[in-house]
Amino acid sequence: MSTTDPTDDDRNATDSRSRTAISRRSMLALLGVSGTGVIPYASRAHPSTGVTDDYDGELEHRLDDVVRDPSQPLIEQDAGTNDVVSDGPFADVTKNLAVAGRGERLLPNGTTDVWAHDGYAYLGTFNEPCGTGEGFGEDRLVDDLLGPGIPVFDVHNRNKPEYVGSIPSVEGSRINDVKVDEMNAGDILVHSNEPCDDGPGGFEVYNVDDPENPTHLASVRIDEINPISDALFGGVIDVGVHNLFLFQQGGRDYVSAVAETIFHNFQTWDITDPTDPQRVSAWGAEELFDDGVGEETEDVNRVLEAALWLLDGVGTSQNRFLHDVTVSDDGTRAYLANWDAGLVLHDISDPADPQVLSVAIDPTAGDGEVNSHQAWPSEDGNVVVETEEDFDPFALSFEITEGPNAGEYDAAEGNFTAPIADLPDQTLAGPTTYLGLACEPDGIPEATDDGEIAVILRGECRFDRKAEIAIDAGYDGMVVVNEPGDDSLTTMGGDPRDIPGLFVGHSTGLEIFDADSVADLEVGDTGASIEATVVPERWGNVRIWDYSDEENPVLASEFDTRCSADPTHEDCDPRGTYSVHNTIVEDDKAYFSWYSDGVLILDISDPYDPVETARYSPGGPEFEEQNGGIQDVWGIYKEPRKPWLYASDRNGGLYVLKEYGADSAKGGK
Repeated sequence: MSTTDPTDDDRNATDSRSRTAISRRSMLALLGVSGTGVIPYASRAHPSTGVTDDYDGELEHRLDDVVRDPSQPLIEQDAGTNDVVSDGPFADVTKNLAVAGRGERLLPNGTTDVWAHDGYAYLGTFNEPCGTGEGFGEDRLVDDLLGPGIPVFDVHNRNKPEYVGSIPSVEGSRINDVKVDEMNAGDILVHSNEPCDDGPGGFEVYNVDDPENPTHLASVRIDEINPISDALFGGVIDVGVHNLFLFQQGGRDYVSAVAETIFHNFQTWDITDPTDPQRVSAWGAEELFDDGVGEETEDVNRVLEAALWLLDGVGTSQNRFLHDVTVSDDGTRAYLANWDAGLVLHDISDPADPQVLSVAIDPTAGDGEVNSHQAWPSEDGNVVVETEEDFDPFALSFEITEGPNAGEYDAAEGNFTAPIADLPDQTLAGPTTYLGLACEPDGIPEATDDGEIAVILRGECRFDRKAEIAIDAGYDGMVVVNEPGDDSLTTMGGDPRDIPGLFVGHSTGLEIFDADSVADLEVGDTGASIEATVVPERWGNVRIWDYSDEENPVLASEFDTRCSADPTHEDCDPRGTYSVHNTIVEDDKAYFSWYSDGVLILDISDPYDPVETARYSPGGPEFEEQNGGIQDVWGIYKEPRKPWLYASDRNGGLYVLKEYGADSAKGGK
């Protein structure tokens, strides 16, 4: 990132929050930290941090790189697969899991989570449409099924769900997660807020004793707690909340919230008086790196090092922020899916003083990503099922194929560009030409060879604008080079463009042209040929942990579907997303929402040998017409001790499913 041009528009198109590999050196340089890691003091320094006012603009600008929006990769996945057409067969459908009823909501990519309680089902809404605020605070449902908010369905008759209205959204925010449960103060609903148009974060609290006449009780806003991290990153105020979980303990009501702060992502609030929620504790994975750093108020370097560790994860999606939390039925254990920090088990017998019991992590599992997304324990806590969300099923290799600097280098594929996986032989290869910043067509040379690849310097305009310039000049691919002094990688975002695109560190760009500096390059200079190839790995899969010794969990097994294990299998729709998403466990079964693989049930009575017993995964033109698009299941809820499942399809809305029998297909392949 540049330290001289904080208004660079191309960053507005960058998903630097989703899969950003920020080097320690570049972040230290950005923050003005010397080789010893000390932020220099100046006459205008903030007394508590030593951060000068001169840095404030850059730190605030950098915040987008630090706070990861968990939904952003899926937004980009949508953009990257929107125009792909499938003519292949579809996945399996078993007879022992069938649709009982539908709550139709034909809103492409529009529905998120689902929860059900006492004869009503509640859906969340994704990024679009963003919240309008219409009716918010008026203690009423609004009649806008396809709008923002929480669509509510009466499911007393599960065969015929009836839409009764929507709980209004907060203006400028989206509702990812909704939870409802019977608490001391009645039936309490909480929903998360994530800004989608400069709206507020935090969460909302409702009484839904009468679900068709909800009463708004409280709005909770969440800020960064640690004053140093708050100042370092420009004032982290009113942040989004991604997930929530209601629980009770000792006659009191609580909700745990996943806050999109830098530190203290895991926050527990006492809502015994739901009109006046009070935070009782906060913890973050930074404590795994440096115990006590979350409460540090004097040592700037200590806080900075912990923040850097949170950004330095495993594999492609590198971060250690909290994504989801599940609390045991007795309210004493919290299972924190902490992305690349792993699955963290907390003893919350005292909700005001959570204690880490263990961390379940195996970076060698699956395709080498940790990506702890969500987890759910068995009733006795001896088995925990964890989902790994991974939207990048291909591994990228990049090399300079000729000249004095021939060899392999690091690169990241763009999310808005044409996938290299769709090219012949899944390879982008050819000679290179330097186009400078490529923000305007004037002076840009036309491509002269088939397969010629544009090399473009980052800065001054959006990535998709650079792609337009390259396309118009006849280039078959583009490589964007990071700014001088910055070898970090970012996954480029923007509006979809029909050209393959890569992002490389600055020194790699210089190696292509065997140059010492960009000052030595002129537009039109030719460089070495390059080759980028992707090979199939896998989508995100399931990890099943043996927690019979909860302080020493053991990875018992993993589970893949045919399509999560092999993204190029002929039976897998190329438009599909075949990562697992969420799970819920009851008795010896785990129930999954698995995006384009639909709804799956696993028998986990032997956690070392899981067996698929049912799947709902229809496809074909008729299904897509009635569903409003390809199957894309986000949420899953199971009625306790009953055969009813509730699934939320991002395109089609609510599905009520009934489980029949226990027939199984070994391995689920």
